[in-house]
Amino acid sequence: MTRDTLRFHVAPDVLASGLTVACFTLGPLQNTPPTPQFERFRNEVLQEILQDLTREQIATDPILQGFRRLHEAFGVSNRRNIAAPENLLRLLLKTGTLPRIHPAVDLYNLASVQTRLSLGAHDIARLVGDVYLRRTDGTEAFRPLGASEPTGIAPGEYAYIDTGSNEVICRLEVRQGDKTRLTLDTTECLYIVQGNASTPVSTLKTATELLMEWTRRFLGGQDRLLYAPW
Repeated sequence: MTRDTLRFHVAPDVLASGLTVACFTLGPLQNTPPTPQFERFRNEVLQEILQDLTREQIATDPILQGFRRLHEAFGVSNRRNIAAPENLLRLLLKTGTLPRIHPAVDLYNLASVQTRLSLGAHDIARLVGDVYLRRTDGTEAFRPLGASEPTGIAPGEYAYIDTGSNEVICRLEVRQGDKTRLTLDTTECLYIVQGNASTPVSTLKTATELLMEWTRRFLGGQDRLLYAPW
């Protein structure tokens, strides 16, 4: 699969639930180890977020509440399935920082805690077909990030699926799949920005442009908007 041939599809019933999404491709990028400039930037953004971050703010944030309502609409437990941005914010509040993986991942995690939206990226070279955001039917394969064995997928959830292999590359906005994880060798990425019914289109657009700008600044490459509601 290449950036030029990749397509992104969304099922109408998923959009009708209030889920909002945008995606773009970017490459060729140079995902090299972090520079001092990158580390300064990362620390400045985190410290700015931490100034006003509290447990109450996380609990009452309208976008994070929107993810909880979205899960309820699909019959998904919020206790066992916390949206990625909320998980990251809880970790940031608890530890004062976020895990360092490598710049490509660190950047979208940083943009996620900044915007409260779910942001993720996938290595295009590891995709077989297009990406389809739809309800699961239970036949899909899924190996969570970092897992050695696949796990089952319940029918009726929403997930991002590689149409060429029927593999889930991201379950809800909770857990990415190991199949398309980014590495230092990744050069072509599919980026996904997801919100919910509490996310205005303007917020989704701002978050998308922020992630594009940060990634181009530190990793290079050219972006191509693949899907957007604006």
